[in-house]
Amino acid sequence: MSDNVFSLLHPTLQQTLSELGYSEPTDIQQQAIPKVLEGKDVMGAAQTGTGKTAAFTLPLIHQILERGVKGSARVLIVTPTRELAQQVYDKVAEYGQHTSLKCVALYGGANINPQKNQLAKKPEIIVGTPGRLLDHLHIGTLQLNSLDTLVLDEADRMLDMGFISDIKRLMKKMPKERQTLFFSATYPKQVMDLAYRLLNDPVRVEVSTANSTAETVNQLVHPVDRKRKRELLSYLIGSRNLQQVLVFAKTRQSTEALANELKLDGLAAEAIHGEKTQGARNRALEGFKNGTVRVLVATDVAARGLDIPSLDTVFNYELPHQPEDYIHRIGRTGRAGKSGMAISLVSREEEGMLNAIETLIDQRLPQEWLVGFEPDINADKEHHEKRGGRGGEKRRLKRQLLKKAGAKKP
Repeated sequence: MSDNVFSLLHPTLQQTLSELGYSEPTDIQQQAIPKVLEGKDVMGAAQTGTGKTAAFTLPLIHQILERGVKGSARVLIVTPTRELAQQVYDKVAEYGQHTSLKCVALYGGANINPQKNQLAKKPEIIVGTPGRLLDHLHIGTLQLNSLDTLVLDEADRMLDMGFISDIKRLMKKMPKERQTLFFSATYPKQVMDLAYRLLNDPVRVEVSTANSTAETVNQLVHPVDRKRKRELLSYLIGSRNLQQVLVFAKTRQSTEALANELKLDGLAAEAIHGEKTQGARNRALEGFKNGTVRVLVATDVAARGLDIPSLDTVFNYELPHQPEDYIHRIGRTGRAGKSGMAISLVSREEEGMLNAIETLIDQRLPQEWLVGFEPDINADKEHHEKRGGRGGEKRRLKRQLLKKAGAKKP
């Protein structure tokens, strides 16, 4: 294998990479590109921010250029979210800028008619989310019978989001003889099982321990009472003069509520979640990137695929239900070799979630109590005493009522 795998690529791609300043491949690119060029099925374990998208898009563009076969959906890249589909599309367009290859991004929340028009031009590379891809198959604007390669990007998220049945329906429309690439940042058992069902004698490419966090991300936990989380978050953003902060919450309601409260604290904040229109999500993200939005509050679904190279700090305002999502969340910072900070605000109700995360990543996260925001160690005792007191009072009132009615104690 060449010392620099970029030298294996088509001269046009080498020229583009040189213009973009890509001189040295990342670890995942160095390992994956030769295997993809050989036509192997690849199962890749790579965290976000490691150059994973280039690891599969570059060799696939190369293959199309070498074969000289144009049009009719040669490559299909399936992603779990609209944001990630757009991000991959942008990269394909960037890498293929000196070629005549066409690419289209297909996802819901956007007008389907422009997508129909783009598909009519017979693009070689299709990037899309499962639901919208099935829409186009159903109305006949997309055919996959000439497909050479299928890519499942962020496969663990697609499984979490319940897309497995949609993926199986898509695969029924594809040739059985094809190359399949499977990339995931985490590999819980169900994802591993899915990979071995879909891939044919796959080559494993792993640049980091599965289910591990990036070494470039410093992680810290601040224990705090749940009712004081928002106050602490605003304090940390203001006192540390953080200008671009991504905050994760669990639900649509909590993202909206938190963003509104941060605005009352004088912080320019916006919320993004799966139920917002694509236009609203794009405007919030653009404001975040250009600096008019200081704090972006997001759910896991909406934040998947966000690529913000200079992002320094990520907050877990609420810990995720699935410990694997913690890895994806903090992978939004510390990208492309830069250092980042991931801070989790953890209440006592979330200690079980924290334990699950630490078990998954096999490390104990450092904790720091901040002066003035220390959790109330008597809260649990008072909580139980109040519950017991109310329950005892109810039982006494019930006994008194039964006695007055002449009934026997049950």
